[in-house]
Amino acid sequence: MNRASSSRASERRRSQTARVAGLTAQTLRRQNQVFRGTGGVSAENRSQGFVPAFLDTQTGQVYRACFADGRPAPMHLLDGLPTALVIARDAGGRATAIRPSVMAGFLRDDRFYTREQAAALVLH
Repeated sequence: MNRASSSRASERRRSQTARVAGLTAQTLRRQNQVFRGTGGVSAENRSQGFVPAFLDTQTGQVYRACFADGRPAPMHLLDGLPTALVIARDAGGRATAIRPSVMAGFLRDDRFYTREQAAALVLH
């Protein structure tokens, strides 16, 4: 196996491991970096009626991002999600990872939008 093939195989393994590990705060930070300046982050699309949310792709259920006490949050947070979605917690009981089937996105007018979809609407 040459270096390029080895590198691609290694990247696929890391990607698969990330999916198995679930969505984490680190993943959310990385997504914010990728989508900064596109309208695919909360601070850039809030004025157009988008609110941060999560979609469980297995069930189709959408969850508004909330603080641990249930108040709506202005950004994506793991702590306010239902216990059934949480797959890992820290020593203090805070959610550190949620199911791999859950993705971050946005709600607007009761419809879920991926980061990409929100960005496309904000740019137009």
